[in-house]
Amino acid sequence: MTSAPPDLTSLQGALDEALAAIRQRLQAFQPQLRPREVGTVASVSTGIARVQGLPHVGFEELLQFPGGLSGIAFNLDEDGVDVVLLGDHAHLHAGQEVQRTGRVMDVAVGDALLGRVIDPLGRPLDGLGRVATTERLPIERPAAAIMDRAPVTEPLQTGLKVVDALIPIGRGQRELILGDRQTGKTAIAIDAIFNQRGKGVLCVYCAIGQRASAVAKAVAKLRQKGALEYTVVVVAEGNDAPGLAYIAPYAATSIAEHFMEAGRDVLIVYDDLTHHARAYRELSLLLRRPPGREAFPGDIFYIHSRMLERATHLNGARGGGSMTALPIIETEAQNISAYIPTNLISITDGQIVLSPSLFALGVLPAVDVSTSVSRVGGKAQRAAYRAVAGDLKLAYAQFEELETFARFGARLDDDTRQAIAHGQRIRACLAQPEFSPVSVPAQIAILLALNAALFDPVPLEHMADAQRAVEDAVKGLPDDTLERLADAEKLTDADREQVTEAARLALDIFLAQAQASPGRDGGDPGTATDPTT
Repeated sequence: MTSAPPDLTSLQGALDEALAAIRQRLQAFQPQLRPREVGTVASVSTGIARVQGLPHVGFEELLQFPGGLSGIAFNLDEDGVDVVLLGDHAHLHAGQEVQRTGRVMDVAVGDALLGRVIDPLGRPLDGLGRVATTERLPIERPAAAIMDRAPVTEPLQTGLKVVDALIPIGRGQRELILGDRQTGKTAIAIDAIFNQRGKGVLCVYCAIGQRASAVAKAVAKLRQKGALEYTVVVVAEGNDAPGLAYIAPYAATSIAEHFMEAGRDVLIVYDDLTHHARAYRELSLLLRRPPGREAFPGDIFYIHSRMLERATHLNGARGGGSMTALPIIETEAQNISAYIPTNLISITDGQIVLSPSLFALGVLPAVDVSTSVSRVGGKAQRAAYRAVAGDLKLAYAQFEELETFARFGARLDDDTRQAIAHGQRIRACLAQPEFSPVSVPAQIAILLALNAALFDPVPLEHMADAQRAVEDAVKGLPDDTLERLADAEKLTDADREQVTEAARLALDIFLAQAQASPGRDGGDPGTATDPTT
């Protein structure tokens, strides 16, 4: 069966209409001349270009170089402009043309970025194609005004017992994580991201100057745990241009700020600002800006303060969103009084200090409770936590003093030995494997059992199994009790007694089973370790 021939008359009519429309547009077309300011590259050095012939260029204006390379105007002199290059400049040479764009550096924002890995320019690094978003924000934006902010009242649970109980973080707070290299700084931040699953908190992880292998490992962990679906990863690798490392945290902050201004809660991690400060120092020295302490430029404090001030909790009129910042800083030989660490300590609302000695002892996370502090989170911490964690911090501080005293080999009385033994159980309970966040009800149950000295008969080598027994017992509590533990502001006496009794019963069963199988793990579980050894 043959198809019917096309209607030649209708086709000719459609063609005539199209031609008439084209003629009408050609007659109405008025050519417009747009002036274009073009300069030339005078010289190129590592990450820096000297440009001449752009008399009207503005500070931090985005310039376009051949080959799709972009740059930011930094130094504006009478005889030229110093430009920070944002990418590989191997193809760039003197004499090439440079064009003004008339806009500042911006970055793509929106929900389409969730689950993606991008560079500071918004280009995808995960092989999933172009990021489908139309909205953009400048990377440099003024922080919210004081009158637009609200107090930090809602806790941000990290899932880490030592942080949530002793160094709590509130939504909208800036809490610094600092410590020597290889002490678990990134692990704490990644654990905090894992624990936001199902809690309505979006996350932005900004890797600055990290090895590609380390970034790939972190992204793989996020994807494996299902955390990448609510996380944006912004990456400036260690072999990237220093300009990309410089703009990376600002771009990540604008991405997080977009979610915050939409009324959502955001957690942003800067890993780490030590590399960011070094990248800015490199750029400043190449730009021949006068160096100061440790060769850092004089405005090194300002580049971090203006960024971290954007993390806040907005009031109801602005949507009520929040942005919680966890900047990471690397110290050398535990020197927290160095230039960059002291700058960040003075900017942030507290710090989590990691100890290499605790890390070497296998106490993970290796948080030094005596030097760590949260200046805001205690007000955001739920009353249930404050009730069970207040005595704990005092007991732990006394234990650390007694432990130091006991190292001198002094003869200790029974009360002192008991205090040291109890403190060792506290330290064992605060220890936690990587990538294993603990729920709020389980944390409260473990802390209540600690305050009631229920863990004291448990040998130290079996503390991890004893904690798991308590966690399993909590899961068997009634649903209404678990909801009150997770959400209630205050812990009632009935709830406290119910949880303590469940923990006591679970530990009694655990000790009975342990005594029935002596010699497990190479020792007799029925005998406690001598606290003075």
